[in-house]
Order: sequence, then structure tokens, then C-alpha cells
Amino acid sequence: MAKKIGVLLSGCGVKDGSEIHEAVITILALDRGGAEIKFIAPDKSQMHVVNHKTGEVTGEVRNVLTESARIARGEIDDIADVKADDLDGLILPGGFGAAKNLVDFAVKGAACTIHPEVDRLINDMVKGGKVIGVMCIAPAVLARAMKGKKQVQLTIGNDKDTAAALEAMGAKHVACKVDGIVVDKDNKIASTPAYMLGPSIKNVAEGIEKLVAKVIELA
Repeated sequence: MAKKIGVLLSGCGVKDGSEIHEAVITILALDRGGAEIKFIAPDKSQMHVVNHKTGEVTGEVRNVLTESARIARGEIDDIADVKADDLDGLILPGGFGAAKNLVDFAVKGAACTIHPEVDRLINDMVKGGKVIGVMCIAPAVLARAMKGKKQVQLTIGNDKDTAAALEAMGAKHVACKVDGIVVDKDNKIASTPAYMLGPSIKNVAEGIEKLVAKVIELA
């Protein structure tokens, strides 16, 4: 039977939502690995909308679930309607949306808050012994969800300030190259730096493909 893997999106576009390259590589690797994909996102407004050509905030209001549906080709569920029992595993692509819309890490760092439904699903997955994969800046979401509960091993590559913020939330950071993954065997968590290191899509793909393979293996 195919493993059902949730892909938790945070919008559409690296500067205010999910990193599209990371999301698409994840989807392709899951499909090639024989997994059934369930797209998920919170039904909430984005922190802001960024013009991806100029980098400027536009003043528009966009919905995370609606924007994430662009990547999911319309087939996506509100995270509030998804339970850990519905999934065998969960993957969080990166992009600033993960750090702006799932948590507010981009603004508050280690003092960030987390969307309650994101917190619920991640914690229920961990309690159920189900595998989670995180990439790029998304380890910050997992570190916040586990803050004060249990220490998890994660990587965001080698950025000292971001690593220090993860450790301030109680995680253990492990340096990692872009084509590698860090596996926390006790907690069934895999992470890879992706575009925290880059520099190009071919480099990012190597680590993401390994992460997806590990998630399917542990699911």
C-alpha cells in the first residue's frame, strides 16, 4: 500500500510563501517513490505579499491556503481538517512563508509563535511516532513546535545565527552540506539545508531527494 505523505505548504513563492523549487522537487520525488501525496496548508492571511521581481511588499492581502493551491493544482486541504492518523509522514518545504506564515520566526526569531493547527499536527505526528521531513528554514517550525517538549536534531546548513536561534528553542543543530541530510532516529525526523545553502536547483535537489527517500523509508 502506498505511504500517504502530507506536504505542508505556506503559500506560493520564496519571499512570502513556499519555495517553489523545493516544493516541486519534493512532490516529484514523492511521486517517483510511490507515495500518495496529501497537500495541506493553513487557512489564514499571509504575513504580507512580496513582489518577487522587486522584493518590495505590495500591501495586498492573500490567503495561504489559496496561494498554496497553486502548487497543489487545486487539490489541497485546510490543515484544521487533517489529523495525524490521516498520514504516514509529513514534509515541510522551506521558503520565507514557513518562517512568516507557519511561525513568525522571520520577525521574532527564537521568541516566535506558531500557528495553532501547525503546532497540533506536528506534535500529534511526533507523539504517534510518525516521520517528519523539514528543509531550508522549515526546521524553525519544527523546533518551535517541540519547544519545551523534547530536543530534536535538525539542520539548516551552517548559518550560525539561525542555528543559534534553533538551539535557543531547544533543538540541537547539526551542520550539514546541501547534498546531505540529518536524521534524528529517535524522533524520526529528517532535515536538509536546501536553499539555505544552494547555490542551484541541482544541488538542492540532491539533498531533498535523499530526505524524501528517508521519509518514505521510515513511514
